[in-house]
Amino acid sequence: MVDRLPARLVLKLACPDQRGILARLAPLLAEHGCDIREASVYGDPQSAMFFVRMELVSPDRTLHQLEEIVRPLADTMARTWSLHTLGRRMRVLVAVSKAGHCLNDLLHKWQIGTLPIDIVGVVSNHPTLARTVEWHGLPFHHLPITPDTKPAQEQAFRGLIKDSGAELVVLARYMQVLSDGMSAWLGGRCINIHHSFLPSFKGAKPYHQAHARGVKLIGATAHYVTADLDEGPIIEQDVRRVTHATTVDDMVAMGREVEASVLSRAVRWHAEHRVFMTNGRTVVLRS
Repeated sequence: MVDRLPARLVLKLACPDQRGILARLAPLLAEHGCDIREASVYGDPQSAMFFVRMELVSPDRTLHQLEEIVRPLADTMARTWSLHTLGRRMRVLVAVSKAGHCLNDLLHKWQIGTLPIDIVGVVSNHPTLARTVEWHGLPFHHLPITPDTKPAQEQAFRGLIKDSGAELVVLARYMQVLSDGMSAWLGGRCINIHHSFLPSFKGAKPYHQAHARGVKLIGATAHYVTADLDEGPIIEQDVRRVTHATTVDDMVAMGREVEASVLSRAVRWHAEHRVFMTNGRTVVLRS
């Protein structure tokens, strides 16, 4: 008989900042045979919250058994907490329009195993990327949209999310504004890439806006989707330097690389349970 491999788990906890959080948590885990292999913490002075992410090895306890062990203490301390199997791949549905650079980056990193996700399908309001998606062996869902058909299209979009079991929706240059109702329904489980270093140049054509202002840095921002356009909690950003001689087309070309890398990092950190939302912003606990 093959011995059962020890469970590798992630404990994620957010609680009001107070003395003795780790002093109470660590002995409980040790008492039940858990080895803490990695721990990241942050005490946020702005929200007076304390955030914990621990990677555990549990030779004797399953995830559900450890949940019941941790629950009495976590429920008394934490505002939110969760326990996850480390390495379980998160089911992701990707939405795109016509630009394929962010989608292609996600597909490549998914297929070579460098993102802890399983892409379960791609949704688009245009048929442009259908052949690319189908070449990767994934279902492509063409959901065209007009102002008159938006409610029905979003209802069909919701149905795909439910039917596919998607835990995260990634807007990989999906050039449609989600309705307030759709944004609220997807709260905390929808990441968008915006081709600007927010909060500057929100909305359409941010590179054109940036060029008109003569900026010397352009960037990209991955954030959670909320009803406020391009104002959701920011997960990751990056920039590239430009000059007065950089054209709009140059900016667009430079921006593609930044957008793809920023989005994939945000997706990774979400799938690894590293991101906490607090007071309209995020705390990202990285090793």
